[in-house]
Amino acid sequence: MVDLDGVESVTEAKAKLVGEILESLCGAISHTSSGVKAEPMFISQSAAFKFVVGETISLPCEVTHPGTYVLAWKRGIAILTAGTVKVTPNPRVRLVNGYTLQIKDATPQDAGDYICQIATLEPREITHHVEILIPPKIHHVTSGGHLQVKKGSPVRLECSATGNPTPNITWTRKNNVLPNGEEKYVSPAYIIENMDRHKGGIYICTASNGVGHSASSQINLHVLYPPEISVERPMVFSGEGQEASLVCIVHGEAQPEVMWFKDTMQIDQTDRMITEARGARHTLIIRKVHSMDFGNFSCVADNQLGKSRKTITLTGKPNIATMRSAAISQWRDKYNISWTVDSFSPIEEYKLYYKPIFTAQEQGQIYGPKLRSPFIPDPPPSPAYDTFNYHAGYGNAIHWGKNEWRDIVLPAIPLSPHYTQGMSYVIRNLDPDQQYEAKVQSRNRFGWSDFSERFLFTTSNTDTEMRDMSVTHYSSPSSAGKGSRSRWRLRDIVALHLIVITVTRTQKKNTQIEYHDYCGMLRDDVKNQVNLSTHHHKYHLAVSNENIPENLPVRTW
Repeated sequence: MVDLDGVESVTEAKAKLVGEILESLCGAISHTSSGVKAEPMFISQSAAFKFVVGETISLPCEVTHPGTYVLAWKRGIAILTAGTVKVTPNPRVRLVNGYTLQIKDATPQDAGDYICQIATLEPREITHHVEILIPPKIHHVTSGGHLQVKKGSPVRLECSATGNPTPNITWTRKNNVLPNGEEKYVSPAYIIENMDRHKGGIYICTASNGVGHSASSQINLHVLYPPEISVERPMVFSGEGQEASLVCIVHGEAQPEVMWFKDTMQIDQTDRMITEARGARHTLIIRKVHSMDFGNFSCVADNQLGKSRKTITLTGKPNIATMRSAAISQWRDKYNISWTVDSFSPIEEYKLYYKPIFTAQEQGQIYGPKLRSPFIPDPPPSPAYDTFNYHAGYGNAIHWGKNEWRDIVLPAIPLSPHYTQGMSYVIRNLDPDQQYEAKVQSRNRFGWSDFSERFLFTTSNTDTEMRDMSVTHYSSPSSAGKGSRSRWRLRDIVALHLIVITVTRTQKKNTQIEYHDYCGMLRDDVKNQVNLSTHHHKYHLAVSNENIPENLPVRTW
């Protein structure tokens, strides 16, 4: 190959090139006339090539029987090489391995058609198409990557990129999903309706086309909004002499100023009332709570875009009771229900509500119209439960109506000094294999608590007999000085911080009952009837049978 740069003068190079072309033409005429040599034919076929920008382009042009014919590379009307002579001044272009055209460091401008031609009487040629692949490059994002918007406004995020093939734009959100709940969204633009603080953050647009590495850019979306407040606990339970913490979580942009109020009066910080702020968490600490502190407190947050207020109630009332008993009763016609409640002040009484749960079909069967004789009056309603109020509470003995609650008031005697307090109570005269609903309220000196959550329990089909528990009955001495002794098994004894003893009154004689008392607490009016002595946690009760109630529950703790 002859390079024009290596020839002493352009004139000599041109002369030599013309000589090669004339020699090639003469050879073609000679071959045609004599018929001795075959004409050259292409081995290489026309093809399309793809090269990534920066790579080396290689375009083959192999010919059989080239003889003295001249092979030329052209691009459009420009001649790149003729024979072994390089015509183009482009330093990146050269011939290698015969007539293979090589272009180093491919650029986007190198894309196009390249023709390899044999200078016969009727020129023959092949054409190679070259496509240059370009990795993606982002050249524009909305607001240069920093955007501030007000709450409630719509937002359009745009991202433009170049490359070959045309890149796809994918939107993601740093350390979060997109506002629509998706992890990614493919589009040159992403639209957010009704902007709020939860939709702010860093959005990332990524351009990719399968060539080289993907390109990405970030948009920091900053939301301006008035203060937004949430409270950690809307009701804070405390007691006199205790410490109470009232917490508000405050967000806002710009940063809000936070103030605390008791009713309508702003609270000034003192040794007893202290305010703290750690990030978005604002706390009012009240040391040694007084009874006059109970009431409504509010935190107020204010910035340039608005003001917000939330209320927290500080109360000395009991917390909501938590049911502790099993959902299935061991008896057919009664159920031992128990609960605990947290209260800084002693619980004074409870209200227990319960009712059966019937299906619509069962209600129609139970409460449907009766067929009765006009001459026979209805029988009087039977009591709904024991009306005896000796530690069994008191309530209204009414006929069980459709969807009617029964309420029983249970005095908490003696008062408990503990923070967690509780009670057990045996509900009687229930139906076998029946589901019931119950709820409880508690009262201390500051008022009634809210109702407990709905609690469901079911009576059993058969009684489950409790073994290894007995009552020893001693009859009064006879004239001979000897008395009889008998033992009964207790079927109605409850031993979860509660003991219920049932004594069948067969005769009006003195009765002595021996039992284990797990609570050690009796009502005062019972103590007046009881000769009580203590011996290794056993109590011997000498009472008159005519004064023994049916149930002797000891049930507060």
